Amino acid sequence: MIRKEEVFKIGIINKPHGVKGEVSFTFTDDIFDRVDCDYLILLLDGILVPFIIEEYRFRSDNAALVKFEGIDTAEKARSFTNVEVYFPKKYMEEQDEITSWNFFVGFKVYDVHHGDLGEVVDVDDATMNVLFVIEKVGEELLLPAHEEFILDIDKAQKVLTVDIPEGLLD
Repeated sequence: MIRKEEVFKIGIINKPHGVKGEVSFTFTDDIFDRVDCDYLILLLDGILVPFIIEEYRFRSDNAALVKFEGIDTAEKARSFTNVEVYFPKKYMEEQDEITSWNFFVGFKVYDVHHGDLGEVVDVDDATMNVLFVIEKVGEELLLPAHEEFILDIDKAQKVLTVDIPEGLLD
């Protein structure tokens, strides 16, 4: 069984395209094109399910048409409408370069001045200013996701060491 901490969200299935089972897919990270992984993970009824990619082609910088193995009719493809798409972190970790803020979901955040801030539980990229959603003992903290704040990334221990400017946490 695939666990939520083993994946990160890269997009959403929009709607079927054509009659052969293709779906339109809007993504925030094109990692599926940059690394060697032949499947994507879809969140179906609260369960993360892998689907093998037969083929895909880009429609724009953030949209692609995807054909999954075993999905060969518009009716089957329609059941994927508005389904969230995830990518396995283990393939992301093979890259030296981190290309998505979503990679940090599940990381503990430690500030050099304030100590333990909590765990990144989500990334809010709805606006131009991307925010880490950090949770600690039921409290939620929104922290700007800026490279200039990050001092160290410990992938093995899943710890993000930051130096937050004075007054930002107030």
